Amino acid sequence: MEMETRKVAFYTLGCKLNFSETSAIGRQFEEHGFVKAAFEDAADIYVINTCSVTDHADRKCRKVVKEALKHNPEAFVAIVGCYAQLKPQEIAEIPGVHAVLGAAEKFQLVETLAGFQKPATGQPGQVFASPISEATEFHAAHSYGDRTRTFLKVQDGCDYSCSFCTIPLARGASRSGSVQSVVERVQKLAETGVKEIVLTGVNLGDFGLQGPERERKENFFDLVRALDEVEGIERFRISSCEPNLLSDEIIRFVAQSKRFMPHFHIPLQSGSNKILGLMRRRYRRELYQERVRLIKEVMPHACIGVDVIVGFPGETEADFLETYQFLNELDVSYLHVFPYSERENTLAPTLPGRVQDRHRHERTTQLRSLSEKKKRYFYEQHTGLETAVLFEDDVTNGQMEGFTPNYIRVVAKYDPLLVGELKRLRLTAVNPQNLMEAEEIGVEIFQH
Repeated sequence: MEMETRKVAFYTLGCKLNFSETSAIGRQFEEHGFVKAAFEDAADIYVINTCSVTDHADRKCRKVVKEALKHNPEAFVAIVGCYAQLKPQEIAEIPGVHAVLGAAEKFQLVETLAGFQKPATGQPGQVFASPISEATEFHAAHSYGDRTRTFLKVQDGCDYSCSFCTIPLARGASRSGSVQSVVERVQKLAETGVKEIVLTGVNLGDFGLQGPERERKENFFDLVRALDEVEGIERFRISSCEPNLLSDEIIRFVAQSKRFMPHFHIPLQSGSNKILGLMRRRYRRELYQERVRLIKEVMPHACIGVDVIVGFPGETEADFLETYQFLNELDVSYLHVFPYSERENTLAPTLPGRVQDRHRHERTTQLRSLSEKKKRYFYEQHTGLETAVLFEDDVTNGQMEGFTPNYIRVVAKYDPLLVGELKRLRLTAVNPQNLMEAEEIGVEIFQH
């Protein structure tokens, strides 16, 4: 296509890793003279970064394409991301899609578009998608420009074979850069004024497989120790780490760390060992329980988030109640609950004991209600505490929000001077929206 077009807009579906990669692709466009535009701003090029984990991937992709073409019927539309790797031909048939790029090609999008000609009206889009086995290179990425917090991709791909998951098919084998390369990127981010970095990856705890041969040269603990020494960054968070890879040494290190926050997100998926076996998870509930126990022993105020899937094939009412009771008694802070959703080319749909959709919905509702109770209880335990809050630049209805080290969301009246600043406050009360209110120590300006 002709490269004199200069406005590009992005839309991202899915996880924080996708958002960091969209930002990286966006910077490539800017380096080639493009201006990043708002989605509704009649851009010349629309890049839609898709997800295969969220439900109705095809419907969502079609809807976003349709909306893009409303804003500019002549726009060029490119689709990247996990869904693009899994179903490139299917996406290419969506009216208005011009190019589909797989996992190995998405970071060459700008170069691919040079000299590219749109398919004729009514013809399918062109597919640039190699087999996932060719996605062997690690591409660094980070989100930047719209938040105080930056999501930094340090690992990609996964070598696990959980029976419900398409991620290895969509993103390939586990791979990462070196500790030194991550440290250098963090140092550059520190120079831009970023205060908090969230480490992200597909299987973050598996960090360290490097080069074409994917040799295990370093591990995640090496990375954590090195980043703790980087000057200029106030806070690091570990986005999500498999319980079998969140070692005791990492937990104990975070407990005495200068910069790593007492906040963990640890996927559980089920509190039933029977279901964990069917899921092909690499741990059992006893190990998970031990991880939570150690975290709370060395960091009593730590926030612990949990991923759970309900309605997995073979999950009886008794199995679900086992999960519910396990989580109810576990000292965790919030839950991310997902009803099981069938994925092509995975083992799970072939398993016996399909759970009816209405039961999946009922179980999801029950656990989300439990999550709200746990979150409120966790927040209430901290009322009266003095702590540092890092405020972000999201402003809604004259209010802004920030986070404590242990991820309590604090609401305050908007003040331009607070954006991106660490402020020492006293937590006062949990409001009806399950947000923490606070007051400035000595001067009560944060009450509502």
